[in-house]
Amino acid sequence: MEKQQWSENVIIADADYIDKVAFNLIVNFERMLGRRIPQADMPRWVDCVALDGGIREGNNKTNVILVYDKGHETLENFSPSSLTTELDGKAFNDHLGEFLFSALPVEEMVDKEHLFCDSLMHICSQKEVRRVMVVPNAERYYDGVRRALKDTDDDKRITVFAMQPMSGGNFRQEILGYSLMNALGIKGEEVIER
Repeated sequence: MEKQQWSENVIIADADYIDKVAFNLIVNFERMLGRRIPQADMPRWVDCVALDGGIREGNNKTNVILVYDKGHETLENFSPSSLTTELDGKAFNDHLGEFLFSALPVEEMVDKEHLFCDSLMHICSQKEVRRVMVVPNAERYYDGVRRALKDTDDDKRITVFAMQPMSGGNFRQEILGYSLMNALGIKGEEVIER
């Protein structure tokens, strides 16, 4: 088996969850703003998560791991949307560096919480990984994520994204909705004016 090459930066996200949150934001903001909201721009969203996680402009390398339920290979509210053909094994470069995507399906022998949390512990145990941005389904398995991160080395910068502040944990927190609103093209001044 080939040894995984890890970047200094890793984003791990529950793809089904971010797609659901994007859908809810689209529905609510279309109603509130009275205009059509496009699908979320995946590279733009990843950039926002990276910035919130502490990555700054430069020649950075970032692994982006999207965990998804087998049978849900397409994100309905993101572009590009196919986890298996448009994202898995693909990469893009911009002012923050290179982002390399991997799509990880949940197989029948394990549930998503265990796969996600076990993957997170494995990622955090890698010496070369210094910064991890975590986007779990906080409504369903936040406690599992918190347990998975409790023994993480203090030299690693861990940022967990959720739709609201969550209690406790050995990590920083950011609000997921802000990065998704940016990726959906919703500007702060539009919301303030309402």
